[in-house]
Amino acid sequence: MQSFYSDLRNRITKLVKGILEQNSLAAEVTPSAKLVDIGLTSMDMVNLMLGVEAEFDFTIPQSEITPENFQSVETLERMVAMQLQPATAA
Repeated sequence: MQSFYSDLRNRITKLVKGILEQNSLAAEVTPSAKLVDIGLTSMDMVNLMLGVEAEFDFTIPQSEITPENFQSVETLERMVAMQLQPATAA
């Protein structure tokens, strides 16, 4: 189970770093770092949302597209895990 979460974290971190690189920004992406503090704009958040959907092959429910879920890699990781394992999380 631990490898599932570390794989999620690595894939989400890679998406965030990719967006930062597109914007020519260099920032340390830690699991708890606030995404807006490391340089992501509202448009970047939309791109991140689309990237997460493509990377994990699911559509994020409208109810989950909240500022709270897009605060950090950790909050994204929790939201994605809940979507990928709805039966286990319940």
